[in-house]
Amino acid sequence: MPYADSDGTSLYHERHGSGPAILFVHGSGGHHAAWWQQVAALRHEFTVITLDLRGFGKSAAPIPANASGPEFDGQDFPGDVVAVLDAENLTDVMLVGQSIGSVAALRAALLRPERVSSVVLGHSLGGISHPELKELAAADRAEAVRLPVIDRLLTGRFQQEHADLTFLFQQMGTFNVARMQDLRNLDTDGPSLEEIRASGVRVAFLAGEKDAVLGVKTVTRAHELLPGSNLEIVPGAPHSMYWEAPGPYNEAIARLRRTLTAPKEAV
Repeated sequence: MPYADSDGTSLYHERHGSGPAILFVHGSGGHHAAWWQQVAALRHEFTVITLDLRGFGKSAAPIPANASGPEFDGQDFPGDVVAVLDAENLTDVMLVGQSIGSVAALRAALLRPERVSSVVLGHSLGGISHPELKELAAADRAEAVRLPVIDRLLTGRFQQEHADLTFLFQQMGTFNVARMQDLRNLDTDGPSLEEIRASGVRVAFLAGEKDAVLGVKTVTRAHELLPGSNLEIVPGAPHSMYWEAPGPYNEAIARLRRTLTAPKEAV
């Protein structure tokens, strides 16, 4: 499988299937293999690209500046997505982000609007800079931190009924050098609603009804503030919907890929 170069850092990525392109950008605990249920379901109709951001999965980490280990800058992650877009020579691609990976996806789209036709912000506001949205998201986070991490991501019922998949979910992050704290500054100085509209890139918000990290009310408000955006709320789904509820998630992704194919001039 190929590697792309992002300012000297080697990035692992995979390409499966054929048809309209979808590129998945993982969150803080994931990597390319987290999308196993999406690749298998979508590659028959779409070209599916997965990647490892720097420090995740099989991608290289930055060269350590000192003995304490590699130093990450979340602001580099959008460039990693761009490097894969360029290496694969993708055009009219739909970027799909998961959680904080959506921030990297949206910024990459704004850097390469000639390659990206749409972005799906999965369980995330994509780092959009807007005072009302920041306040709503902060209130959601204040509630989320009261829960154990696993309960923020998967429902209690799923954990009880699928102990095996819950264990595997928790193990996925052990393959990563980078951690959540290495991505935290990614959503600083985010794009404004005006910048997004001016780019011509179409945006869809995808959320779960039972997302304990970002509430439906917050996501709905973001959709209202961004004219022309799409909104998909999946009943009963948690923050890590792609893992717990792959069927509804995959259907939503396929539906959005088919829907968000109109020329940008039509937006």
